[in-house]
Amino acid sequence: MASRSSLPRLLHLLLLISASAASSSSPPRNAELDALMELKEALDPTGRLLASWVRGGDPCGRGDYFEGVSCDARGRVSAISLQGKGLAGTVPPAVAMLPGLTGLYLHYNDLGGGIPRELGGLPELAELYLGVNNLSGIIPVELGRLASLQVLQLGYNQLSGSIPTQLGQLKKLTVLALQSNQLTGAIPASLGDLPALTRLDLSSNQLFGSIPSKLAEIPQLSALNLRNNTLSGSVPSGLKKLHEGFRYENNSELCGAQFDSLKPCPDDGNDDGKMPHKPESSSIKPQQIQKTADLNRNCDNGGCSKPSTLSAGAVIAGTIIIVAGAAACGLSVFSWHRRQKQKVSSSVEHLEGRLSMDQSKETCQRSASSLINVEYSSGWDTSSEGSQHGVRLSSEGSPSVRFNLEEVECATQYFSDVNLLGKSNFAATYKGIMRDGSVVAVKSINKSSCKSEEADFLKGLRMLTSLRHENLVGLRGFCRSRARGECFLVYEFMANGSLSRYLDVKDDDADVTVLDWATRVSIIKGIAKGIDYLHSSKPNKTPLIHQSISADKVLIDHMFVPHLSGAGLHKLLADDVVFSTLKDSAAMGYLPPEYTTTG
Repeated sequence: MASRSSLPRLLHLLLLISASAASSSSPPRNAELDALMELKEALDPTGRLLASWVRGGDPCGRGDYFEGVSCDARGRVSAISLQGKGLAGTVPPAVAMLPGLTGLYLHYNDLGGGIPRELGGLPELAELYLGVNNLSGIIPVELGRLASLQVLQLGYNQLSGSIPTQLGQLKKLTVLALQSNQLTGAIPASLGDLPALTRLDLSSNQLFGSIPSKLAEIPQLSALNLRNNTLSGSVPSGLKKLHEGFRYENNSELCGAQFDSLKPCPDDGNDDGKMPHKPESSSIKPQQIQKTADLNRNCDNGGCSKPSTLSAGAVIAGTIIIVAGAAACGLSVFSWHRRQKQKVSSSVEHLEGRLSMDQSKETCQRSASSLINVEYSSGWDTSSEGSQHGVRLSSEGSPSVRFNLEEVECATQYFSDVNLLGKSNFAATYKGIMRDGSVVAVKSINKSSCKSEEADFLKGLRMLTSLRHENLVGLRGFCRSRARGECFLVYEFMANGSLSRYLDVKDDDADVTVLDWATRVSIIKGIAKGIDYLHSSKPNKTPLIHQSISADKVLIDHMFVPHLSGAGLHKLLADDVVFSTLKDSAAMGYLPPEYTTTG
């Protein structure tokens, strides 16, 4: 009887233990909320940009919304995506209180301060994007402890000091981008120990010394950018296999007969990436060195006398001091000359566009978070302070941001036909899921249909981003690939498709709702409001004719609110494409009467 009565107590105890174990397997929800609140206070001191982050909310709950925060199946914060939000604070150590974090995306902001070393305590962090900010200080050596890290993007900041050798411990790292900082010292040979590395960008820094030969042994490396540094010595011949993926311009002391624009090395057999030997740099003549080396040859088997030994030691010491002094003077003059040249070069590079990351891409290898590589082209990035036209699309109140090609490709599964929503003669539209989980529609405009002139494209893009109305499809961002010649527009996704599918509902269309009279009237009013907004003249907005209104261009959201799509799109298209579209519209009787007077 006693054993039977103790059974319920035992079961109750086991339940308590299992519940305790389950709760200990994931961090307390309050701890993560506290971390997010500290993060908000540091990233957004004004409190205006992250207003959806509230202390009483639940970042992983169904009813609450924390902008840019994603959670995993265990209810932990797994990603923070706040790129291009205009954040002007700092990155706090509190981010390390999110142990389930796999992706931190804070690029394209105005963050200052240093990189917290506490980031090295995030065991699952796979992607760290802090590029295009104003971060300063050194790169923490603790980042070398991020065993899961695949992408480290710290480019376009004001980081100083040397590159930590500990980064060579990141065995899963595929992308290391440290370009356009103020890094000094030599390139660590330990970077050659990164077996998965595909892209290494160290351009536009103040690095000196030789190129480690181990870099040529990285099996997956496809892009290496070392431009605009003060590197010297022989270039490892193994880097020849990278072809155009190897960039080394503006390192005048590099040599290598196998590379275009490089002078031959004094010793063609020197192929280990070391500084070529220059005996003429020494002030000691070869005859003197030979005599110094032969000082002990006259000693018999019994040994040399003490005064003779002291004399030889003094000569050797004197020789070393003279050689070292001459070398130091030479290096000082050389370093000063190269620094002056580097300043001029950096200024020229800045005028060409702050964001000039090379056109090399990595594949999306993780299902939890898409890898982002930047295919920014010089002069095409309109959010750059160095843009030739000074266009900034991320103005206050505008949600538009400049996406990169890899992010768009990953969102649409590389423009898979499964995600194809529609197609025309000049463009195709795909459904996509962004990193923060939001659903978008990506319009891909083919190469021959985009405006080829940069000024015209940017002018049209500025006009598109100025259009904001509740009955227009909102433009979330854009991407322009100069290498591919294509342009991509990222719009809000309209869940209920186009109006045309509701105009002639068949009996067998079970998935299409028959619109009631009130909804139809509401849709008509919404369309009229959208057209009126386009035709009206407002501050910072000129009148605009849609030029191609049809039922297919009216999209319906989940609340059955109509949105006009394609407004202003012709401003980005080549003239012959616009003419062809208008000709077809005119043939069908759709050409607006206003076009004859306003265009």
